[in-house]
Amino acid sequence: MKICIRLLKEARNYWIYIFLGMTAVIISTLLNLYAPWVLRRLTELATNNDPDIARQSLKMGLTLLGVYALSAFCSFLRGYLTHYGAYHYVADLRTKLYHKMQSLSMGYFNDKQTGQLVSRVVSDVVNTELLIAHAVPDLIVNVLTFVGVAIMLFTINVKLALISLVTIPFLMAANAGYSKLVLPLWRKNSSALGDLSGAVQENLSAVKEIQAFNQQTHETDKISNLAGLHTKAFLHATKTGEIFYPLITFFSSVGSVGIIIYGGYLASTGQVSIADIVGFIMYLGLFYQPITSLATVNDQLHNAIAGCERVYEIMDEVPDVKETAKPKTLKKVTGKIEFKNLSFHYNPEIPLLKNIDLMIEQGQTIALVGTTGVGKTTISSLLNRFYDPVSGSILIDNIDIREVSLTSLRDNISMVLQDTFLFSGTVYDNIAYGSKTATKKDVIAAAKAANAHEFILSLEKGYDTFVGERGVRLSGGQKQRISIARAILRNSPILILDEATSSLDVKTEREIQKALEQLSKNRTTLVIAHRLSTIRSADKILVLDSGGIAEQGTHEELLQKNGIYTKLYSMQAS
Repeated sequence: MKICIRLLKEARNYWIYIFLGMTAVIISTLLNLYAPWVLRRLTELATNNDPDIARQSLKMGLTLLGVYALSAFCSFLRGYLTHYGAYHYVADLRTKLYHKMQSLSMGYFNDKQTGQLVSRVVSDVVNTELLIAHAVPDLIVNVLTFVGVAIMLFTINVKLALISLVTIPFLMAANAGYSKLVLPLWRKNSSALGDLSGAVQENLSAVKEIQAFNQQTHETDKISNLAGLHTKAFLHATKTGEIFYPLITFFSSVGSVGIIIYGGYLASTGQVSIADIVGFIMYLGLFYQPITSLATVNDQLHNAIAGCERVYEIMDEVPDVKETAKPKTLKKVTGKIEFKNLSFHYNPEIPLLKNIDLMIEQGQTIALVGTTGVGKTTISSLLNRFYDPVSGSILIDNIDIREVSLTSLRDNISMVLQDTFLFSGTVYDNIAYGSKTATKKDVIAAAKAANAHEFILSLEKGYDTFVGERGVRLSGGQKQRISIARAILRNSPILILDEATSSLDVKTEREIQKALEQLSKNRTTLVIAHRLSTIRSADKILVLDSGGIAEQGTHEELLQKNGIYTKLYSMQAS
């Protein structure tokens, strides 16, 4: 009930459509009570040999025709209006859920499958429509029908009405038991569908690797297994319903049998008329229908709840990295950066950075080197507040970055990441991605500075060429140059280069290195590099080892120390 109430509260912008749909439901339900009354009245006229039967029949028939027409129109309104409100809410919820995901810290995504998250946005959100457009209206219809028909039954004959109620406790108990049994099954079904979506998403992203290693059969078997598990979970939930529905029908039939037997007895003793028997049996069919329909409503309800639980699990997630109540805005940043007693770990049992103290002056170029896994990229991630340090702090222009808004912090930082990501738009769109005010002239200038202009012009449509998903139509070096152009165009006072030239040939690397050196002037630059030849001109080189700064100095100073840096440099030189 908490989930249902929450869902309906959040859909309040569309209550008018839901209300009008519910009004149509109520009118349609009340109109449906008229037909049995007509048959009862017609039987009464016939058994009494009423001379006015022809005129009365015509009058009732025309009235019934109007009732059917109005009922059909109300059914249309109910279906359209409730779906209109439901699907607009689904669109809103999808947007909110996606926005929520974007606000979560990187730590949240470390152990999540992309496909699982996609499944929640695409599939689980749709299940909320079942609740708004189907389960709730159907529940209202069933309750109104049950109450309305019960009134009519007691109006016709109290004794028969009491007999018809005998099976109701059994039907309600069966519904209650079914509710408890079926919800975990639909949860399992939603989870299995998420696993399947996750695997498909992952495999489509890695199709080149799958083909390269001839793992098509293995991956097909894996998808087949997950598809089988989803089918099994779905059929298990469905089978439970298929067992339940006949049970409900049986109890309903038992009630009808009792009415026929007892009604026949009452008719034989003259305690009830034939017309009342006919009318009662007609109404009785409507009386048990809501109870039977509750099984279907139950399925819709629990399927919707299972989906809502997965959606709200993300919506209620508290980000590890969050802004203060009144964050400051970084303005006119000079680029001075200070790391104070900084410590960080992804796993508490495996410390990564320990008590890092570092001062980077405005305009300096600082290079971070060391073996894989010592925390070089982590430092840049902490500077962007993708994560927060376990202890210690990071200051930009003497302001703790935890006190400033994430937007203003990241507006002052440009990044070229080791894992270049391009969106499936045009070359122009990808270069201009980080700038809201860039002109075409600015984009071309940035491309020239990144040594990308010539190869872009050689493409089929130049800057308007579509790069494909993740830039699949471009080479690694081309993608990286576009990424560099994107960072150049952003023109931020702080620049992070994470293996920025790792995918380039030696000639292109040297040309871009010159552009990056030009770009780094008057900017604070943090360079993460494996190729030590690219950082020889850095103002300071920091060698990370065992969670701390093991060595620091210029290229020449570090070589003279004959320590870790010298060994690394000698290994690459050889």
